[in-house]
Amino acid sequence: MSSWISRWSFQSFFPILISLGLVACGSQQQSAAPRGPGSTAYYGGNPPAAIAWNPQNPQGGYSTPTPAPAPVDPYYISATPLPMSASAPRIRAESYLLIDARTGANLASVGADVHRGVASTQKLLTALVVLDAGNLDSKVRVASSDVAVEPTKLGIRPGDVYTRRELLYAFLIKSCNDVANVLARDNAGSISAFAAKMNAKMRSLGGTDSNFRNPHGLTAPGQYSTARNMARVAMAAYRNQIIRDAVRRTSFTFRYANGKTAVLKSTNNLLGMMPECNGMKTGYTNAAGRCLISSASSGGRNVILVQLGTKTKYIWDDGRTLMSWGLRKMGARLADADLPDADPTLLAMMPH
Repeated sequence: MSSWISRWSFQSFFPILISLGLVACGSQQQSAAPRGPGSTAYYGGNPPAAIAWNPQNPQGGYSTPTPAPAPVDPYYISATPLPMSASAPRIRAESYLLIDARTGANLASVGADVHRGVASTQKLLTALVVLDAGNLDSKVRVASSDVAVEPTKLGIRPGDVYTRRELLYAFLIKSCNDVANVLARDNAGSISAFAAKMNAKMRSLGGTDSNFRNPHGLTAPGQYSTARNMARVAMAAYRNQIIRDAVRRTSFTFRYANGKTAVLKSTNNLLGMMPECNGMKTGYTNAAGRCLISSASSGGRNVILVQLGTKTKYIWDDGRTLMSWGLRKMGARLADADLPDADPTLLAMMPH
């Protein structure tokens, strides 16, 4: 009887003992069995969070995954100025940043991360949002709410119909605030909704230190950016052929809905003062002071300068002086060694 009870007990409890891992049975077969996701054979429990299933492991099991490569930042700007910045001429803007437009190398800067109003220079960001929507030949009808803005106005009237392209060129060249409202409402339905799209666009460019409240840059509570963030906007604008074509022009002939025409003169006086200058955008409010984002090119070298919080009597000469210095100093191409904190894959992807 006792032997029968022993055999019965063993046969009854044997499967339980196996499931509890207290009996090693067929160890050779177990070790060769694949250990897929959810298997506890390798660790005797759930694998650590940092360990992932590796299907390439011919024996099966878990292994430490290879880290994914860090994403490349196409609008990278080096955190600190290059050593050559020690010889840069000082300009009078409260915040400024001069960069290589191709690599984002910081050639000279002061107060680049200070929160400031940037006035109408933020219209470059407005233009990028509008261009993201495409369909530049679509017609837009002016609303009465669009023209209730000061001070710079094109003089369009409620009910007038224009293409987005016509409005965009007038907006970038003459800096018209009524046109900014038309483009914003057409794009997003309201000024506040468009401002949300501006902020999202800035974040997509890598700018995390800005807050925009309107499409034109007039002073508004809580609206600010920095020279560094606006340099990212400028890099994106510089690589957009439509913006480049608009901001390089000294004038633009605009045809009103009633058939009359007007020659709009660019607000960027550097275009007539500095042959190397090829754009970009001016700005002014009492709170922000004079602001200017400008670009210049010579001999395959390209620079962008952001000036914020300066004065009319300084802005043009300072812009020409610092950009000319940058073009001379940077050479035809900056060596990788000059960018100690740059992503090593950046130079290969940047446009020449």
